[in-house]
Amino acid sequence: MMKHRRGVSLAVAGASALALAAMLSATSAQAATPPPATGPAYDPTTRAFWLHPPDDWWRSGETEAQKGLAPIPGQPIPTPLADDEKIAASIKVPAGFKVSVYMNGVLTAREMAWGDKGTLFSASDVHGVVSAITEENGKRTTRPVIKGFTHDVGLAFINHVLYVADVDKILAWENPEDHLDSLGEAKNGKVVYDDFPHYVPHNWKALIPSPDGAMYVNVGPPCSECIPPPGTGEIRKIYPASGIAEVIAVGVRQVVGGVVDPRTGKLWFGENGRDWLGDDVPSDKLNLVTKPMAAYGFPYCHQGDLLDPVYGKGHSCSDFTPPVLNLGAHVVPLGMKFYQGNQFPAEYKWNLFIAETGSWNRHVKVGYRVERVMVNPDGTDAKQEPFATGWNVGDKVLGRPTDILETPDGSLLVADDQSSTIWQISYGK
Repeated sequence: MMKHRRGVSLAVAGASALALAAMLSATSAQAATPPPATGPAYDPTTRAFWLHPPDDWWRSGETEAQKGLAPIPGQPIPTPLADDEKIAASIKVPAGFKVSVYMNGVLTAREMAWGDKGTLFSASDVHGVVSAITEENGKRTTRPVIKGFTHDVGLAFINHVLYVADVDKILAWENPEDHLDSLGEAKNGKVVYDDFPHYVPHNWKALIPSPDGAMYVNVGPPCSECIPPPGTGEIRKIYPASGIAEVIAVGVRQVVGGVVDPRTGKLWFGENGRDWLGDDVPSDKLNLVTKPMAAYGFPYCHQGDLLDPVYGKGHSCSDFTPPVLNLGAHVVPLGMKFYQGNQFPAEYKWNLFIAETGSWNRHVKVGYRVERVMVNPDGTDAKQEPFATGWNVGDKVLGRPTDILETPDGSLLVADDQSSTIWQISYGK
């Protein structure tokens, strides 16, 4: 099992992978012709690209059929509360459920975590801050408490410590609730791991807590589809006390959320599929890690049964770990949680709820919802259905669900980085 240690060069840590990447690159040169590209042709496997990726790196491989599609720009300011309340009233949920505004004005809310003393921490998508939501005398307030991160940040609260992931490192703040107003700048955090590449493309890093005090994190490749540079396209299990990490899954494109099932200790994660193949392919996936170093197919096989037109030649999808469930093309699964509470009806117990932030590389938008997955702990008999929908009305995007968190009373919180809102879904109220 490959290991990474804090402060060790990525190139050294992945030296054996470098030779493999070179071999696979030669093989892929003989592969089938992809759909005709109209966008720029960047080579994300080069050091020059890593150091200075172009702003439109995501357009590499753009095809005539998909030409002009682009990621949705984030909201410059939070949605006003009155508008949020109208959105909440328009969200469709099953009978007996209700959507309300838990907290308005949480800057581009993404990953969420509870502190020991009831503080709700939220990571920002583009503002580079961590916000804290606190409650006093029945009134909730929100404010940024850590600033100065490079980009999107992920967070986790484990054993009295708040961990925050920036582009190239993970930082830690011990007992942060004791001094919320003096946490300061990102540079004040203790670096517990820094063996990440420095590039911007696919740098989003959700931190997925493990019961043993470790955390899982994805290291995304700097491309939509390519032979991943050494040490990327993988999921690592990081032990913050030692700074050592194990690679536990490879052949993974981009992961911005997952969960450890407390019943089994196994990791579940959503994987965002590649762009530019078409509106309806490939599907994004729900995966389960059942053995160390499992390979999930990137960049050779998509959705468990679709070989890539360039990199798939000479490969078989049967060589890779299949998904538990195909979630749909371009729905973009992010945060997820198994429901353990007692507020919802009994049939919802241990269902997996997934925040789908929504499509951009598709002409008719999909996602922008919370999906419900009914599945056995071993990944068998998986079924899915929409649970909360309506954050988009045609091409108009009202919100982008990004994470799921259960409250002490058994309701669900849904973070939203488009409206800068945290929504609450409750039952019987």
